[in-house]
This record gives sequence, C-alpha cells and structure tokens, in this order.
Amino acid sequence: MIFTDLTEVFFTHVKVAFFFGAFIACPIFLSQIWLFVAPGLYKHEKSTLAPFLIASPILFFIGGAMVYYAIMPMAWEFFLSFEIPANEGGLAVQLEAKVNEYLSLVMKLIFAFGLCFQLPVIMTLLARVGIASSEGMRAKRKYAIVGVFVVAAIFTPPDPLSQISLAVPIIILYEMSIWMAKLVEKKREEREEEMERELDDETGAD
Repeated sequence: MIFTDLTEVFFTHVKVAFFFGAFIACPIFLSQIWLFVAPGLYKHEKSTLAPFLIASPILFFIGGAMVYYAIMPMAWEFFLSFEIPANEGGLAVQLEAKVNEYLSLVMKLIFAFGLCFQLPVIMTLLARVGIASSEGMRAKRKYAIVGVFVVAAIFTPPDPLSQISLAVPIIILYEMSIWMAKLVEKKREEREEEMERELDDETGAD
C-alpha cells in the first residue's frame, strides 16, 4: 500500500484505533446503560430488553466478521481482475492501494453490515410494541427482498458476489424476524388470555 499525504498513515492509525476502541467498548457501554435503566424496570420489562442487549453486539460482530473474512477477499479478487499486465506496446495498469482509502472502505463496510444485521432486533422490538406484525412482514416480503438488494447494491462494491453475499443473509434475517415476531405475538396472546382468566376468576368470586 502507498500513502500520498505526509499525515495519512498517522491519522489512519488514529481512525482505526478509534473504530476498534468503540467496537470493543460497545458491550461495556451497553452494560452500563442496562445497569442504569434496569432498576427502574419491572421484571417482565427486564426479561424483554435483556436478550436484545445481548443479541445486538453479537449480530454486529457477525456482520463485521462476514465483511472481513468473506466479502473483502471476493471484492479484492474481482477488482484486481481489471489489472492489465505490461506487454509490448501496451501500458500496464496496476493497483497501488492507498492506506486511508482501503481502510476507510473496510470500516464503512463493517459498519454497514453490522447495522444491517440488527434487523431481527429492530423488527422484534417493533413487533413487541405493536408497530409491526408477522402477517404484515409476510405480506410485504417481496417488497422487502427488492429493498434488500437495493441496500446491498449501495453498501457493497459493485460486483455481484459481494451484493449477493450481503443480500442473502439479510433476507434470512428478515425471515428470522418474521418467526421471532410470531413468537412475540403468541406470548402476548397467552398473556392476554391469562389476564382475562384472572379477571373472570375475580368476577366470579365477587
């Protein structure tokens, strides 16, 4: 790799250190928020939020690992295929990657994939508060698939393998969101039925 600005490598190291520090500190940050909020929550509210605080950094880590170990190697292979070797009467075209541009691309992809992998957490929370439903997500599945491929085309390098590598996991996560929303709705129905039985028992006793 090369650098063309005197301060480029130094500030690149600073940027990477900040990004890595934020990534490592995220579980600690979330745990501190939880310790601050938890005393003011009811027992059922604690049992509702705790799994999401655990799942969110894990899903982000999975998305980042997918970028580093799967997407970037494929993207490098695709883009390096456009290099032109030197030959008689021809001009060689070779990659001389800049440190700042390469690491900025990697960090953007890690952040984008990490956010996209939060889909089950977001949709399950929306289902829990009644904004989204499993039936609604099923009905809008085809629009969601189109939207997923649009997002994949925006966030990934412009090669089909990278786009499919992001789109397919998000579609799987969307299907998981439907299943999790269905579980949330089932538990809500059971809780409402239990409350109705308790009210009926109290009415009968009176």
